[in-house]
Amino acid sequence: MTSASTALPPTALAAVRAFTERHGVAPTVLARAPGRVNLIGEHTDYNDGFVLPVAIDRDTWVAAGPREDGQVDALALDEQQADDRFALSAEPPHFPGGGWRDHVRGTLAQLAAELPTLAGMNLVIAGDVPMGAGLSSSASLALALLRAAQRLAGDTRLDGKRLARLAQQAENRFVGCQCGIMDQLASAEGRAGHALLIDCRSLDTEPVPLPAGTALLIAHSRVRRGLVDSAYNERRRQCEAAAAGVGAKALRDATLAQLEAADLDDKTFRRGRHIVTENERVIAATHALRAGDMRQLGLLMKQSHASMRDDFEITVPAVDQLAALLQDVIGDTGGARMTGGGFGGCVIALLPRALVPTAVQALEQGYRSPEGLPALVYLCEAGPGAEAGPAAVSG
Repeated sequence: MTSASTALPPTALAAVRAFTERHGVAPTVLARAPGRVNLIGEHTDYNDGFVLPVAIDRDTWVAAGPREDGQVDALALDEQQADDRFALSAEPPHFPGGGWRDHVRGTLAQLAAELPTLAGMNLVIAGDVPMGAGLSSSASLALALLRAAQRLAGDTRLDGKRLARLAQQAENRFVGCQCGIMDQLASAEGRAGHALLIDCRSLDTEPVPLPAGTALLIAHSRVRRGLVDSAYNERRRQCEAAAAGVGAKALRDATLAQLEAADLDDKTFRRGRHIVTENERVIAATHALRAGDMRQLGLLMKQSHASMRDDFEITVPAVDQLAALLQDVIGDTGGARMTGGGFGGCVIALLPRALVPTAVQALEQGYRSPEGLPALVYLCEAGPGAEAGPAAVSG
Protein backbone atom coordinates (compact mmCIF):
# COMPACT_ATOMS: atom_id res chain seq x y z
CA MET A 1 0.00 0.00 0.00
CA THR A 2 1.29 3.42 -0.89
CA SER A 3 2.04 5.71 2.02
CA ALA A 4 2.81 8.92 0.18
CA SER A 5 0.36 11.59 1.26
CA THR A 6 -0.01 12.85 -2.31
CA ALA A 7 -1.19 9.38 -3.38
CA LEU A 8 -3.77 8.92 -0.62
CA PRO A 9 -7.38 9.90 -1.26
CA PRO A 10 -9.02 12.55 0.93
CA THR A 11 -10.91 9.92 2.94
CA ALA A 12 -7.68 8.22 3.99
CA LEU A 13 -6.01 11.51 4.84
CA ALA A 14 -9.03 12.48 6.95
CA ALA A 15 -8.69 9.27 8.96
CA VAL A 16 -4.96 9.81 9.52
CA ARG A 17 -5.37 13.43 10.58
CA ALA A 18 -8.30 12.69 12.88
CA PHE A 19 -6.26 9.92 14.51
CA THR A 20 -3.34 12.28 15.13
CA GLU A 21 -5.62 14.97 16.56
CA ARG A 22 -7.40 12.51 18.85
CA HIS A 23 -4.37 10.65 20.18
CA GLY A 24 -1.49 13.09 19.83
CA VAL A 25 0.56 10.63 17.79
CA ALA A 26 0.36 9.43 14.20
CA PRO A 27 -1.17 6.03 13.44
CA THR A 28 1.21 3.19 12.73
CA VAL A 29 -1.09 1.28 10.37
CA LEU A 30 -3.39 2.32 7.54
CA ALA A 31 -5.80 -0.23 6.06
CA ARG A 32 -8.41 -0.10 3.34
CA ALA A 33 -11.08 -2.43 2.02
CA PRO A 34 -13.40 -1.88 -0.94
CA GLY A 35 -17.12 -2.06 -1.26
CA ARG A 36 -18.47 -4.32 -3.94
CA VAL A 37 -21.14 -4.42 -6.57
CA ASN A 38 -22.56 -7.72 -7.72
CA LEU A 39 -22.88 -8.14 -11.48
CA ILE A 40 -25.08 -11.21 -11.16
CA GLY A 41 -25.87 -13.91 -8.61
CA GLU A 42 -28.28 -12.52 -6.02
CA HIS A 43 -29.02 -14.42 -2.79
CA THR A 44 -27.14 -17.42 -4.19
CA ASP A 45 -24.22 -17.08 -1.77
CA TYR A 46 -25.96 -18.46 1.33
CA ASN A 47 -27.32 -21.28 -0.85
CA ASP A 48 -23.75 -22.51 -1.53
CA GLY A 49 -24.03 -21.17 -5.06
CA PHE A 50 -22.11 -18.94 -7.47
CA VAL A 51 -21.76 -15.16 -7.56
CA LEU A 52 -19.94 -12.69 -9.80
CA PRO A 53 -19.12 -9.53 -7.82
CA VAL A 54 -16.70 -6.69 -8.53
CA ALA A 55 -14.65 -4.92 -5.85
CA ILE A 56 -15.13 -1.20 -6.54
CA ASP A 57 -12.94 1.85 -6.04
CA ARG A 58 -14.96 3.02 -3.03
CA ASP A 59 -13.30 2.11 0.25
CA THR A 60 -13.43 2.09 4.02
CA TRP A 61 -10.16 3.29 5.56
CA VAL A 62 -8.95 2.53 9.07
CA ALA A 63 -6.07 4.40 10.70
CA ALA A 64 -4.81 2.37 13.65
CA GLY A 65 -2.26 2.34 16.43
CA PRO A 66 -1.54 0.19 19.51
CA ARG A 67 -2.76 0.70 23.08
CA GLU A 68 -1.30 -0.82 26.22
CA ASP A 69 -4.47 -1.17 28.34
CA GLY A 70 -6.42 -3.82 26.40
CA GLN A 71 -9.04 -1.26 25.39
CA VAL A 72 -10.28 -0.40 21.93
CA ASP A 73 -11.00 3.25 21.19
CA ALA A 74 -12.90 3.69 17.92
CA LEU A 75 -13.99 6.87 16.16
CA ALA A 76 -16.22 6.78 13.06
CA LEU A 77 -15.96 9.95 11.00
CA ASP A 78 -18.89 8.91 8.81
CA GLU A 79 -21.22 8.58 11.82
CA GLN A 80 -21.09 12.23 12.91
CA GLN A 81 -17.78 11.43 14.62
CA ALA A 82 -19.46 8.96 16.98
CA ASP A 83 -17.06 6.98 19.13
CA ASP A 84 -16.92 3.83 21.21
CA ARG A 85 -14.64 2.44 23.93
CA PHE A 86 -14.64 -1.16 25.07
CA ALA A 87 -12.42 -3.92 26.43
CA LEU A 88 -11.13 -6.23 23.73
CA SER A 89 -11.73 -9.19 26.04
CA ALA A 90 -15.44 -8.41 26.53
CA GLU A 91 -18.15 -10.39 24.76
CA PRO A 92 -19.85 -7.86 22.51
CA PRO A 93 -23.39 -6.89 23.51
CA HIS A 94 -26.01 -6.43 20.85
CA PHE A 95 -26.71 -2.83 19.85
CA PRO A 96 -30.29 -2.63 18.50
CA GLY A 97 -30.37 -1.80 14.82
CA GLY A 98 -27.09 -3.31 13.67
CA GLY A 99 -25.12 -0.08 13.91
CA TRP A 100 -21.43 0.45 13.28
CA ARG A 101 -20.54 -0.41 16.89
CA ASP A 102 -21.96 -3.90 16.39
CA HIS A 103 -19.67 -4.35 13.41
CA VAL A 104 -16.55 -3.07 15.17
CA ARG A 105 -17.05 -5.02 18.38
CA GLY A 106 -18.20 -8.20 16.67
CA THR A 107 -15.47 -8.19 14.04
CA LEU A 108 -12.69 -7.69 16.58
CA ALA A 109 -14.18 -10.35 18.87
CA GLN A 110 -14.04 -12.87 16.03
CA LEU A 111 -10.44 -11.96 15.29
CA ALA A 112 -9.42 -12.08 18.96
CA ALA A 113 -10.57 -15.69 19.12
CA GLU A 114 -8.12 -16.51 16.31
CA LEU A 115 -5.20 -14.26 17.32
CA PRO A 116 -3.99 -14.52 20.92
CA THR A 117 -1.51 -11.72 20.17
CA LEU A 118 -4.30 -9.22 19.49
CA ALA A 119 -4.06 -6.31 21.93
CA GLY A 120 -5.76 -2.99 22.55
CA MET A 121 -5.84 -0.45 19.75
CA ASN A 122 -6.94 2.99 18.68
CA LEU A 123 -8.99 3.18 15.49
CA VAL A 124 -10.30 5.96 13.29
CA ILE A 125 -12.69 4.90 10.53
CA ALA A 126 -13.62 6.83 7.39
CA GLY A 127 -15.03 5.78 4.05
CA ASP A 128 -16.81 6.65 0.85
CA VAL A 129 -18.82 3.46 0.30
CA PRO A 130 -22.48 4.55 0.21
CA MET A 131 -24.35 3.06 3.16
CA GLY A 132 -27.66 1.23 2.79
CA ALA A 133 -27.23 1.03 -0.97
CA GLY A 134 -26.39 -2.64 -1.46
CA LEU A 135 -22.69 -1.90 -2.02
CA SER A 136 -21.46 -3.75 1.08
CA SER A 137 -20.36 -0.89 3.28
CA SER A 138 -20.55 -3.28 6.25
CA ALA A 139 -18.27 -5.88 4.65
CA SER A 140 -15.87 -3.11 3.64
CA LEU A 141 -15.76 -1.90 7.25
CA ALA A 142 -15.17 -5.40 8.60
CA LEU A 143 -12.33 -6.23 6.20
CA ALA A 144 -10.61 -2.88 6.79
CA LEU A 145 -10.80 -3.49 10.54
CA LEU A 146 -9.47 -7.02 10.19
CA ARG A 147 -6.55 -6.00 7.99
CA ALA A 148 -5.63 -3.15 10.35
CA ALA A 149 -5.87 -5.26 13.50
CA GLN A 150 -4.07 -8.19 11.89
CA ARG A 151 -1.13 -5.97 10.97
CA LEU A 152 -1.01 -4.45 14.45
CA ALA A 153 -0.84 -7.98 15.86
CA GLY A 154 2.00 -8.91 13.50
CA ASP A 155 0.05 -11.80 11.99
CA THR A 156 0.72 -13.07 8.47
CA ARG A 157 -1.04 -16.44 8.81
CA LEU A 158 -4.64 -15.46 8.13
CA ASP A 159 -5.30 -15.09 4.41
CA GLY A 160 -8.07 -13.20 2.67
CA LYS A 161 -10.43 -16.17 2.63
CA ARG A 162 -10.08 -16.73 6.38
CA LEU A 163 -10.55 -13.04 7.12
CA ALA A 164 -13.66 -13.02 4.93
CA ARG A 165 -15.07 -15.95 6.90
CA LEU A 166 -14.39 -14.14 10.20
CA ALA A 167 -16.17 -11.06 8.90
CA GLN A 168 -19.17 -13.13 7.84
CA GLN A 169 -19.32 -14.87 11.22
CA ALA A 170 -19.25 -11.53 13.01
CA GLU A 171 -22.17 -10.28 10.92
CA ASN A 172 -24.12 -13.46 11.65
CA ARG A 173 -23.39 -13.53 15.39
CA PHE A 174 -23.34 -9.93 16.48
CA VAL A 175 -25.35 -7.98 13.91
CA GLY A 176 -28.09 -10.52 13.36
CA CYS A 177 -27.92 -10.77 9.57
CA GLN A 178 -27.57 -14.33 8.30
CA CYS A 179 -25.64 -13.24 5.22
CA GLY A 180 -23.53 -15.42 2.98
CA ILE A 181 -19.85 -14.82 2.32
CA MET A 182 -19.93 -13.07 -1.06
CA ASP A 183 -19.61 -9.50 0.20
CA GLN A 184 -16.70 -10.24 2.49
CA LEU A 185 -14.82 -12.41 0.01
CA ALA A 186 -15.23 -9.88 -2.80
CA SER A 187 -13.83 -7.16 -0.54
CA ALA A 188 -10.96 -9.38 0.58
CA GLU A 189 -9.96 -10.87 -2.77
CA GLY A 190 -10.97 -8.36 -5.44
CA ARG A 191 -8.71 -7.70 -8.41
CA ALA A 192 -8.36 -4.51 -10.44
CA GLY A 193 -10.03 -4.71 -13.86
CA HIS A 194 -11.81 -7.97 -13.05
CA ALA A 195 -14.99 -9.45 -11.71
CA LEU A 196 -14.55 -12.36 -9.31
CA LEU A 197 -16.36 -15.65 -9.86
CA ILE A 198 -16.86 -17.13 -6.40
CA ASP A 199 -17.92 -20.66 -5.57
CA CYS A 200 -19.56 -20.02 -2.20
CA ARG A 201 -19.22 -23.65 -1.13
CA SER A 202 -15.52 -24.20 -1.75
CA LEU A 203 -14.61 -20.47 -1.58
CA ASP A 204 -12.63 -20.95 -4.78
CA THR A 205 -12.31 -17.70 -6.71
CA GLU A 206 -11.57 -17.03 -10.36
CA PRO A 207 -10.87 -13.55 -11.74
CA VAL A 208 -12.85 -12.74 -14.87
CA PRO A 209 -11.63 -9.80 -16.99
CA LEU A 210 -14.13 -7.06 -17.70
CA PRO A 211 -14.28 -6.26 -21.43
CA ALA A 212 -12.20 -3.29 -22.55
CA GLY A 213 -14.14 -0.12 -23.17
CA THR A 214 -16.92 -0.93 -20.71
CA ALA A 215 -18.01 1.07 -17.67
CA LEU A 216 -19.61 0.16 -14.37
CA LEU A 217 -22.48 2.53 -13.62
CA ILE A 218 -24.26 2.24 -10.29
CA ALA A 219 -27.55 4.10 -9.87
CA HIS A 220 -28.84 4.48 -6.31
CA SER A 221 -32.64 4.64 -6.14
CA ARG A 222 -32.51 6.71 -2.92
CA VAL A 223 -34.72 4.05 -1.36
CA ARG A 224 -32.65 2.99 1.63
CA ARG A 225 -32.62 -0.61 2.66
CA GLY A 226 -31.51 -2.60 5.68
CA LEU A 227 -30.72 -6.30 5.45
CA VAL A 228 -31.94 -7.26 8.90
CA ASP A 229 -35.18 -5.31 8.55
CA SER A 230 -35.90 -6.09 4.89
CA ALA A 231 -36.91 -9.76 5.06
CA TYR A 232 -33.42 -11.01 4.13
CA ASN A 233 -33.48 -13.61 6.87
CA GLU A 234 -36.98 -14.67 5.80
CA ARG A 235 -35.75 -15.34 2.26
CA ARG A 236 -32.97 -17.48 3.67
CA ARG A 237 -35.46 -19.58 5.64
CA GLN A 238 -37.60 -20.00 2.52
CA CYS A 239 -34.59 -21.19 0.54
CA GLU A 240 -33.72 -23.70 3.25
CA ALA A 241 -37.30 -24.97 3.13
CA ALA A 242 -37.09 -25.37 -0.65
CA ALA A 243 -33.83 -27.30 -0.35
CA ALA A 244 -35.28 -29.54 2.34
CA GLY A 245 -38.33 -30.13 0.17
CA VAL A 246 -36.19 -31.73 -2.55
CA GLY A 247 -33.84 -33.48 -0.12
CA ALA A 248 -30.85 -31.33 -1.05
CA LYS A 249 -28.16 -30.02 1.28
CA ALA A 250 -28.55 -26.61 -0.35
CA LEU A 251 -30.27 -25.21 -3.42
CA ARG A 252 -26.87 -25.34 -5.13
CA ASP A 253 -27.53 -29.08 -5.41
CA ALA A 254 -31.14 -28.84 -6.64
CA THR A 255 -32.45 -28.86 -10.19
CA LEU A 256 -35.50 -27.17 -11.65
CA ALA A 257 -37.00 -30.58 -12.38
CA GLN A 258 -36.66 -31.56 -8.71
CA LEU A 259 -38.37 -28.37 -7.59
CA GLU A 260 -41.22 -28.94 -10.04
CA ALA A 261 -41.68 -32.50 -8.82
CA ALA A 262 -41.58 -31.63 -5.11
CA ASP A 263 -44.60 -30.90 -2.95
CA LEU A 264 -43.81 -27.23 -2.39
CA ASP A 265 -46.19 -24.34 -1.93
CA ASP A 266 -46.08 -21.74 -4.69
CA LYS A 267 -44.01 -19.19 -2.78
CA THR A 268 -41.38 -21.70 -1.68
CA PHE A 269 -41.19 -23.08 -5.23
CA ARG A 270 -40.62 -19.62 -6.70
CA ARG A 271 -37.92 -18.82 -4.15
CA GLY A 272 -36.14 -22.02 -5.08
CA ARG A 273 -36.58 -21.44 -8.80
CA HIS A 274 -34.86 -18.08 -8.54
CA ILE A 275 -31.81 -19.58 -6.87
CA VAL A 276 -31.49 -22.55 -9.24
CA THR A 277 -31.83 -20.44 -12.37
CA GLU A 278 -29.67 -17.64 -10.97
CA ASN A 279 -26.79 -20.06 -10.43
CA GLU A 280 -27.10 -21.07 -14.08
CA ARG A 281 -27.09 -17.42 -15.11
CA VAL A 282 -23.89 -16.71 -13.17
CA ILE A 283 -21.96 -19.41 -14.99
CA ALA A 284 -23.39 -18.30 -18.34
CA ALA A 285 -22.49 -14.67 -17.56
CA THR A 286 -18.91 -15.68 -16.82
CA HIS A 287 -18.65 -17.29 -20.25
CA ALA A 288 -20.24 -14.22 -21.87
CA LEU A 289 -17.73 -11.87 -20.22
CA ARG A 290 -14.78 -13.99 -21.28
CA ALA A 291 -16.10 -14.01 -24.84
CA GLY A 292 -16.84 -10.28 -24.79
CA ASP A 293 -20.48 -11.10 -25.63
CA MET A 294 -22.22 -8.08 -24.13
CA ARG A 295 -25.52 -8.93 -25.81
CA GLN A 296 -25.69 -12.28 -24.03
CA LEU A 297 -24.57 -10.71 -20.75
CA GLY A 298 -27.33 -8.12 -21.03
CA LEU A 299 -29.94 -10.79 -21.64
CA LEU A 300 -28.80 -12.69 -18.54
CA MET A 301 -28.88 -9.54 -16.40
CA LYS A 302 -32.41 -8.77 -17.63
CA GLN A 303 -33.52 -12.31 -16.79
CA SER A 304 -31.92 -12.00 -13.35
CA HIS A 305 -33.83 -8.81 -12.60
CA ALA A 306 -37.12 -10.36 -13.70
CA SER A 307 -36.47 -13.37 -11.47
CA MET A 308 -35.71 -11.15 -8.47
CA ARG A 309 -38.89 -9.19 -9.15
CA ASP A 310 -41.29 -12.05 -9.85
CA ASP A 311 -39.92 -15.16 -8.10
CA PHE A 312 -37.84 -13.80 -5.20
CA GLU A 313 -39.91 -10.62 -4.77
CA ILE A 314 -37.11 -8.37 -3.56
CA THR A 315 -37.30 -5.44 -5.96
CA VAL A 316 -39.39 -2.29 -5.47
CA PRO A 317 -41.04 -0.17 -8.19
CA ALA A 318 -38.38 2.54 -8.01
CA VAL A 319 -35.62 0.01 -8.67
CA ASP A 320 -37.62 -1.63 -11.46
CA GLN A 321 -37.95 1.79 -13.09
CA LEU A 322 -34.22 2.47 -12.82
CA ALA A 323 -33.34 -0.86 -14.41
CA ALA A 324 -35.79 -0.31 -17.26
CA LEU A 325 -34.49 3.20 -17.97
CA LEU A 326 -30.91 1.98 -18.15
CA GLN A 327 -31.77 -1.07 -20.24
CA ASP A 328 -33.58 1.13 -22.76
CA VAL A 329 -30.40 3.19 -23.22
CA ILE A 330 -28.03 0.22 -23.30
CA GLY A 331 -30.03 -1.98 -25.67
CA ASP A 332 -28.05 -5.08 -26.64
CA THR A 333 -24.64 -3.55 -25.82
CA GLY A 334 -24.72 -4.46 -22.11
CA GLY A 335 -27.13 -4.94 -19.25
CA ALA A 336 -28.72 -3.58 -16.08
CA ARG A 337 -30.27 -5.20 -13.02
CA MET A 338 -30.89 -4.63 -9.35
CA THR A 339 -27.88 -5.45 -7.21
CA GLY A 340 -27.67 -6.18 -3.50
CA GLY A 341 -30.04 -7.70 -0.98
CA GLY A 342 -33.11 -5.95 -2.31
CA PHE A 343 -36.00 -3.76 -1.13
CA GLY A 344 -34.36 -0.59 -2.44
CA GLY A 345 -30.74 0.22 -3.04
CA CYS A 346 -29.01 0.19 -6.40
CA VAL A 347 -29.06 -0.92 -10.00
CA ILE A 348 -25.81 -1.99 -11.65
CA ALA A 349 -25.21 -1.46 -15.35
CA LEU A 350 -22.30 -2.68 -17.45
CA LEU A 351 -22.27 -0.65 -20.64
CA PRO A 352 -19.95 0.88 -23.26
CA ARG A 353 -18.15 3.96 -21.93
CA ALA A 354 -19.45 5.95 -24.88
CA LEU A 355 -23.03 5.47 -23.64
CA VAL A 356 -22.40 6.76 -20.11
CA PRO A 357 -23.41 10.40 -20.81
CA THR A 358 -26.64 9.25 -22.47
CA ALA A 359 -27.42 6.92 -19.57
CA VAL A 360 -26.80 9.63 -16.99
CA GLN A 361 -29.02 12.04 -18.90
CA ALA A 362 -31.80 9.45 -19.11
CA LEU A 363 -31.68 8.99 -15.34
CA GLU A 364 -31.68 12.72 -14.69
CA GLN A 365 -34.70 13.27 -16.92
CA GLY A 366 -36.66 10.09 -16.29
CA TYR A 367 -36.26 9.10 -12.63
CA ARG A 368 -37.39 10.42 -9.27
CA SER A 369 -37.60 8.45 -6.03
CA PRO A 370 -40.90 8.21 -4.13
CA GLU A 371 -39.72 11.30 -2.22
CA GLY A 372 -39.01 13.18 -5.45
CA LEU A 373 -35.23 12.75 -5.33
CA PRO A 374 -33.03 12.08 -8.38
CA ALA A 375 -30.94 8.94 -8.55
CA LEU A 376 -27.40 9.07 -7.23
CA VAL A 377 -25.03 7.91 -9.95
CA TYR A 378 -21.60 6.40 -9.29
CA LEU A 379 -19.13 5.56 -12.02
CA CYS A 380 -16.81 2.93 -10.61
CA GLU A 381 -13.73 0.98 -11.57
CA ALA A 382 -12.97 -2.59 -10.58
CA GLY A 383 -10.34 -2.25 -7.86
CA PRO A 384 -8.08 -4.40 -5.69
CA GLY A 385 -9.05 -6.16 -2.48
CA ALA A 386 -8.35 -5.27 1.14
CA GLU A 387 -4.83 -4.42 2.27
CA ALA A 388 -2.90 -2.80 5.11
CA GLY A 389 0.45 -1.08 5.38
CA PRO A 390 2.44 1.40 7.44
CA ALA A 391 0.79 4.79 7.89
CA ALA A 392 3.92 6.82 7.11
CA VAL A 393 2.04 9.91 5.95
CA SER A 394 3.68 13.30 5.97
CA GLY A 395 1.84 16.62 5.93
